[in-house]
Amino acid sequence: MKDFPLPLLGFCAWSGTGKTTLLSRLIPLLRRRGLRPAIVKHAHHDFDIDKPGKDSWKLRHAGASQTVVASRNRAALIREYDDGRPEPSLADSLRLLDPDTLDLVLVEGFKHEPFAKIELHRPAMGRDLICAEVPEVIAVASDAPVTLPRPLPLLDLNDPPAIADFVLQSLDKPLPRVAP
Repeated sequence: MKDFPLPLLGFCAWSGTGKTTLLSRLIPLLRRRGLRPAIVKHAHHDFDIDKPGKDSWKLRHAGASQTVVASRNRAALIREYDDGRPEPSLADSLRLLDPDTLDLVLVEGFKHEPFAKIELHRPAMGRDLICAEVPEVIAVASDAPVTLPRPLPLLDLNDPPAIADFVLQSLDKPLPRVAP
């Protein structure tokens, strides 16, 4: 994939920092401002969105490599990766989206992939700043004062409207796209 047609903005942090919580608060704010965001979330563990006993679950467990469940209100693709291939990249995940129905993609995780991201940091957790090692971090959102290793905007993690403002300001400039 040479280029993705929409702006990407990632949110990276150590586990338990509150990435999903922040995104759950940001999405409605962005929707109210007229944007149609998508989310791509990286999972470090196995997961299943299907429900045991449902028809789609039975068909998957019978051996279907891919299952699409579609209704009037939504559709879902469940793709099994049981053939030993490497974990899907961000580019692989982006290919599953329909860019014509979206304005931007918010990404949770994939911190080592080359695209712009906001780091969430809670000093009380005692973890190192990711921005010291990941040059694509364009801002840090923290719940307490923190000394940053390089000049970056410092956002209040507990102020989602201000973070939404930053996201919108970032969209005024072209955000880096995912690399090939």
